[in-house]
Amino acid sequence: MNAAFKYRFLVVSCVACWLFAAASLPAQASAEGSFDRTLQVNGPVNIDLSTGSGNIQVRSGNSGQVQITGRIKVTNWFSGDSEARVKQIEANPPIQQSGNDIRIGHIDDPELRRNVSISYDVIVPADTQLRSHSGSGNQTIEGIQGSAEVEAGSGDLKISNIGNTVRADTGSGGIQIDQVKGNVHAKAGSGDIRGTGIAGGFEGRTGSGHIRVEQTAPGSVNVETGSGGIELTGVHGSLGASAGSGNISAEGSPTGSWTVHTGSGTVRLKIASGMAFDLDARSSSGSITVSQPMTVQGTIARKEIHGKVNGGGVSVRVETGSGNVEIE
Repeated sequence: MNAAFKYRFLVVSCVACWLFAAASLPAQASAEGSFDRTLQVNGPVNIDLSTGSGNIQVRSGNSGQVQITGRIKVTNWFSGDSEARVKQIEANPPIQQSGNDIRIGHIDDPELRRNVSISYDVIVPADTQLRSHSGSGNQTIEGIQGSAEVEAGSGDLKISNIGNTVRADTGSGGIQIDQVKGNVHAKAGSGDIRGTGIAGGFEGRTGSGHIRVEQTAPGSVNVETGSGGIELTGVHGSLGASAGSGNISAEGSPTGSWTVHTGSGTVRLKIASGMAFDLDARSSSGSITVSQPMTVQGTIARKEIHGKVNGGGVSVRVETGSGNVEIE
């Protein structure tokens, strides 16, 4: 038996032994369970909710109670303690209360939280301030009057009917925010951002995705996408909009300066009739048009327009590397 044959024989033998040993063990041991808790509160509530893996749903209900339902799933490879850990969590859920301050989902024991997924359905008083975090999972938040700070390492975020400020951040996933009475900050590493009924300022960033915002009350708007289009309506204040590539459309009243830029795409601005502003528009490759009845006085060139509209006022600067500029 030569050396090469001996080596091949040894490798095949080791692989066969490993496969036999693996086959003799359970490929996966998993278990599921749940818990329900009702906490009594009196007055405004502050909730800090976290899960490493699992979905989160928070909605408003009775004023004097916080109702918590947790759905547990434990998955272990080559281990049989899943049932025991589910029972341990069911018997002692990760919930701490100090008056109206409530912490949910914080498991300090690293062995207990290993390979554990808990999804939460929480019903809270409307007068609640929320901070929620999921390492991986979708979140739906609706109907609270306090501020909402919502984070996910990966997952979609849906936030609606909030009576205060909103901060929403996901590493990968879409963000949808509707009917907010306050300023909004939204950030997605990758995914679309949509905001409707925003009664305040809006700041949005996505590495790749489309941004749509409908503003219903004054406030500055500042949005940016690496790749994707931008659509803005009802803007009443200052505006900064930037796209690495994609079309940009904006409609509103520039009571503060507007700066709009895209590396590649068409820019369309629909400005409220009678607004006075200074226009500075450029297109490296494309046409520039200013619709009547606006009257532009100043320098007009093939690729640039500089001038005053209705006597001049706040600055409106528009630039596209490749595409048309249309001012209505």
